[in-house]
Amino acid sequence: MSPSLTAIRDARERLRRHLPVTRLVPAPWLSARTGQDVHLKLESELPTGSFKPRGALYALAVALERREVGEVIASSTGNHGAAVAYAARLLGRPARIFLPEHPNPVKRARIADLGARVEEHGKDIAGAAEAAAAYARRGGVYYLDDATDPDLPAGPATIACEILEQLADTDTIYVPMGDTALIRGIGAAVQGLAPAVKLVGVQAEGAPAYARSWREGRVVTTEACDTVADGLATRTPDEENVRAIRELVADVRLVSDDQMLDAIRHLLLEEHVVAEPAGAAATAALLASDRPSGRRVVLLVTGANIAPSVLRRAVCERA
Repeated sequence: MSPSLTAIRDARERLRRHLPVTRLVPAPWLSARTGQDVHLKLESELPTGSFKPRGALYALAVALERREVGEVIASSTGNHGAAVAYAARLLGRPARIFLPEHPNPVKRARIADLGARVEEHGKDIAGAAEAAAAYARRGGVYYLDDATDPDLPAGPATIACEILEQLADTDTIYVPMGDTALIRGIGAAVQGLAPAVKLVGVQAEGAPAYARSWREGRVVTTEACDTVADGLATRTPDEENVRAIRELVADVRLVSDDQMLDAIRHLLLEEHVVAEPAGAAATAALLASDRPSGRRVVLLVTGANIAPSVLRRAVCERA
């Protein structure tokens, strides 16, 4: 489901009380390398180090007006869990986050530091989601599922509103694509405010379920998702989400782990921006492209919660 412009405007009003407008900065090295005017939208500067508080905070605020919420829970590979923990603390509710086993240690620690209880279940996000769904059968529990919550995408949709105000003649936006709430929100805002802007989704080669679903026009699941980008590690697309991205997204690109690691290194050393693999996916896709994407391009840097071992692989082992 994609948000309406009314919901997006409501999200902007609510979120401005708690979250800053993130910076949109020129990327001189990327511009010179690609021959395009490239800018970076630094969502990594938000609380918890990713774009995710936009959706979690908006969805929880709306839910609290509609129902009694004794506890809010989420399943996550990390960033959404931290965002839900942040929103719950801000709005005065306890939180419980279900992660896959052996999660990103930086993200797990951030969730715990925000006061949420953490449980680990399953080998990937599907296992964590199954455990969360079972727990959600208890009374008073609000399961804030970022893949299916109907209110949540209005939060990240506000990113597009900011971009269009900061750089009015943007013609292409690259968006990392995990559970698709981010790109559905941005796509809805772009469609309503600046329909000529081209939206390019980016997925990991090792977790291509939504990319395949977008191409084939039906839900395509994968048996596993094997990628360094835990923020893009999805394998069971939602049917409504597939329909939405087919309507909103002009193109979908796949990037390899090596390309994301290279992009992390380039962003850090050339643009002085820290990014986790999912946060560097948009940059990786632009660098891998053999054709110009547009005249004025915005790349979303969606998160900076990179594990030390991955940062060493990207910077030290690839020098």
